[in-house]
Amino acid sequence: MDRETIGLVGFAGLFVLIALRVPIGVAMSVVSLAGFAAIVGLDPALQTLPLATLNALANWEFGLIPLFILMGAVASEAGMSRALYRAANFWIGHLRGGLAMATIVSATGFAAICGSSVATAATMTRIALPELERNRYPQVLSLGSIAAGGTLGILIPPSVPLAIYGIITQTDIGLLFMAGLLPGLLAAALYLLTIYLWRRVGGLELKARRPAGARARCKSLLLVLPTLGLFAVVMGGIYAGVFTATEAAGVGAAAAIVIGVVQRKLPRAALLRALRETVATSSSLFLVLIGALLYGRFLAVTRLPQMLNGTVEGFGLSPLATILVLLGVFVLLGCVLDAMAILLLMVPLVMPLVGAYGFDPVWFGIVTVMVIELGLITPPIGMNIFVIRSVRPEAPLGAIYRGVMPFVAMDVLRVLLVVFIPAIALILPRAMGY
Repeated sequence: MDRETIGLVGFAGLFVLIALRVPIGVAMSVVSLAGFAAIVGLDPALQTLPLATLNALANWEFGLIPLFILMGAVASEAGMSRALYRAANFWIGHLRGGLAMATIVSATGFAAICGSSVATAATMTRIALPELERNRYPQVLSLGSIAAGGTLGILIPPSVPLAIYGIITQTDIGLLFMAGLLPGLLAAALYLLTIYLWRRVGGLELKARRPAGARARCKSLLLVLPTLGLFAVVMGGIYAGVFTATEAAGVGAAAAIVIGVVQRKLPRAALLRALRETVATSSSLFLVLIGALLYGRFLAVTRLPQMLNGTVEGFGLSPLATILVLLGVFVLLGCVLDAMAILLLMVPLVMPLVGAYGFDPVWFGIVTVMVIELGLITPPIGMNIFVIRSVRPEAPLGAIYRGVMPFVAMDVLRVLLVVFIPAIALILPRAMGY
């Protein structure tokens, strides 16, 4: 077989292994090593694994992943997410539909210090769902708003998927973080609009509550100021060029620990739990990243990306039509694959095509992550949907699916806005001199 055929067979084999529930990092490593062996021989192929592992552990940029994970884990253990929800509840929870809106607002705040959609969805399920149930909110609205709010963790910086995109495409992670901020806030605004329209047009019977007193509101706001300050220091430092994204991760993790200790909300047992969670999550991500490095080398050897580039150019599509087709393929894959699989499988394959058509890699990273967000709440996979079910097993699957569909429609609108108005994603990076 020629190299291109080996590449196609390996690409198809990856989907088979993933369908068989082989961990994606293991699947990518096995396919890449087998493909290398078929092209250059077994011994050279076996030498690539330790080299890829060494590169993963020695790369300076890789250090931000465990540090940002630690920041999110410490923030969760220190009760910052609960303080955010309490403040949002006090300020807007009395409105009709306000508790669902407070879920979106607090998820936005927690995403800004967490970087993980799974963690955001799980945290909001534990904190917001009991309050929504006590106030007799419809299940479809309660579960839908939690699932949608959880997706914000993948885009609002610091975002682990954006960091991984930056590593595998050699794109500046600080620029990606700044580029994700406005689209992330746009997502939160559109989700709030969805809840408002759903209540007005859908005829949901939601009662207004007595608003909290001014003293309680001010006190709740004071409790979240350290959390907001943490986000401001991390992102402000990156924007001002005071430190790199990796240095910002270190500052953020250290600041989160200091805040938790000073507020006496981070006892030794909680800190140890955060450290254990960080080690477990980081280890699994590094395994995936090692597989992604091997997969990228395998694609380069097989010249499969160049073959795809030539094939697409043969169709004679315009650049805009090409990007819309690519995003459509990502959406379809999101119905059967998890978000990380799409990111690691498809981005190395299509990046030469993106460069050939002159698309901005920072903009494309934001659009890609937004499309991947759709996969987090799109049936039949919908990772956030199953995260909610893991925390609350009795939650009806049908109610969650019905609840997320209005938010999916808003996500499609948001993707189209950023595709046709790239400045939404690029205005902050350009202000940094990009």
